[in-house]
Amino acid sequence: MNGPAQSPDDGYERPGGQARIPGPRGAADDLDPGHAPRPLPLSLPQRPSAPPTPPPSHAVLKSLLGAWALAACSAEETRAVEDHLTECAPCAEEALRLRDAVGLLHPEETLDLKPLLRSRVLEDCLGKRPARIPVPAWASPYDTETARLDALLQDFGDSEWHTPVRLKWFEEERRRSQRTTVAGVIGHLLTVDGLIATALGLDDPLGSQAPPGGPTVRTEYFWGASSYPTTRQVREPWREQGHTLVRTVSFAGRGVAELAVDYGGFALPLGDAFLERAFECWVHAWDIADAVDYPYEPPSGPHLHRMIDLAARLLPGALAQRRRAGLAAPARGLVAAGAPGRTLHLEIEGAGGGGWDIALDSPGAKPSVERTVAEIALDGIEFCQLAAGHISPEDAAVGQHGDREAIRDVLFAAASLSRL
Repeated sequence: MNGPAQSPDDGYERPGGQARIPGPRGAADDLDPGHAPRPLPLSLPQRPSAPPTPPPSHAVLKSLLGAWALAACSAEETRAVEDHLTECAPCAEEALRLRDAVGLLHPEETLDLKPLLRSRVLEDCLGKRPARIPVPAWASPYDTETARLDALLQDFGDSEWHTPVRLKWFEEERRRSQRTTVAGVIGHLLTVDGLIATALGLDDPLGSQAPPGGPTVRTEYFWGASSYPTTRQVREPWREQGHTLVRTVSFAGRGVAELAVDYGGFALPLGDAFLERAFECWVHAWDIADAVDYPYEPPSGPHLHRMIDLAARLLPGALAQRRRAGLAAPARGLVAAGAPGRTLHLEIEGAGGGGWDIALDSPGAKPSVERTVAEIALDGIEFCQLAAGHISPEDAAVGQHGDREAIRDVLFAAASLSRL
């Protein structure tokens, strides 16, 4: 493509190689070839820079110390304050005092989760969006206590799993104990929880060769089935079985709570069996935490109340069993089932507490306020320790009033609820 013809005078170089800057037509340098061109400046003249911003005054920086201690300053203010603190001793001392005061406003807390955090979170979530298939109220303590124990075990290393643990219970007139490990305790819980699993038609964790009998027989079989000590591998089947039990009863409907669970020498309705397993899970979690020197909180008040209520309801039967074995004083008189008989009032204090009337002469007798012959007052945690066989009846701090023989028989009956 052709452009307009270019005049010799339009170039950037004159004959002889002297450069020039083309200017507008008729400019003086074009008319006078001998006129030297004005040189082109290499850069534009720079504007004078703005004067630097003076640093904040001492009064301003001192007023910022409070915000600096709370980490509420901007980045520029923080730099200015910290530069000032390197030069001003009074402000540095004041800043140190303010930082210490902020530390008191925010005390350090343990990294461990609060024991009731899980239940509170679940309660809040279910309040906003109820579960489509809710966990039965009688299975909730078991669900909670197994989750708490699992959280305790989560960070255990191999050394903690082999930490010695001494299981304690009360048998006849004396305390008994059995030495095992943390892993052995979880194996014990796995095998006894298996009684509920078989009652629900689920797989027995001991397999088809499981011996008939109750918790003691099953536990001893599990401990002796392998020549190698139980390791941390037992945690997964125990936890999976617990999840399966809760899931199964949640889908089973209302009538399942009355299903009988055979414990060998006696049976419990499924609802009570879940409470009993929750109680033992907490007690053995307590044993484990004590062995590894770790704090462990008791169950929540409502759950503890359910566990104490179960123990109180089992006391007349336990008392009758000890009487048949000759370990308790004979009944003062024959009482027909449903008729009022001699009664002991059990008052449990603290979280989960309440009052229970215990029939003394027969499990089928009706407690009677008019025929109350004795009263016992116990702290809730101490009563649970007694029922778990962790303290003897003689060592329990009991407030007593009334028939001493009846009081002794009930305390020993409470201790006899424990077992391996």
